[in-house]
Amino acid sequence: MNDLEGAVREAAAGLPAEPPDATLRDLADRAAAEGLLDVAYARVDSPLGPLIVAATPRGLVRVAYAGSWPEEEILGKLAASVSPRVLEAPARLDEPRRELDQYFAGRRTSFELPIDWSYLRGFTRQVLRETARIGFGELRTYAAVASGAGSPRAVRAAGNALGANPMPIVVPCHRVVRTGGALGGYTGGVERKEFLLRLERVLR
Repeated sequence: MNDLEGAVREAAAGLPAEPPDATLRDLADRAAAEGLLDVAYARVDSPLGPLIVAATPRGLVRVAYAGSWPEEEILGKLAASVSPRVLEAPARLDEPRRELDQYFAGRRTSFELPIDWSYLRGFTRQVLRETARIGFGELRTYAAVASGAGSPRAVRAAGNALGANPMPIVVPCHRVVRTGGALGGYTGGVERKEFLLRLERVLR
């Protein structure tokens, strides 16, 4: 638990152990009004296990496979890389949750979510912006992504950037494969990559 969330929960110590959603909304709204909320996060159920989704006022900054890493580690990295003022605020993630639900239900082929790219730097940012342009059901090679990001020879660096993608699914690194068609790696595990490509009917 980060410092801001700890302070908020301490202030709400007289409330039930699990505050109702309305209370959490009120706390998040108050923190935002006082300039204390830089990153809102929420938990999202998915066929691939629980997800942690986080956003700044500018847009999405994180989609994490919560079943693969401890939640405290995910939130700690958010606090270190974006801002220590992180608070659970599900209502502020309604649109990302809705679009993810639609995607997994087969009713959405593109995300319309704003993305906050400001915390990504250099070639990593270029690679991920290029990856975000890959359409539903399409595949691109690591070499093609590196070339599209402006450095055709930096295939290994492109692979590293994709492996560190902070917003899998929405920034669809699962659509990037090796030259020759092998799937390659994936931050959430190859099984999840296979699931997403089957969902998009790329794999049978």
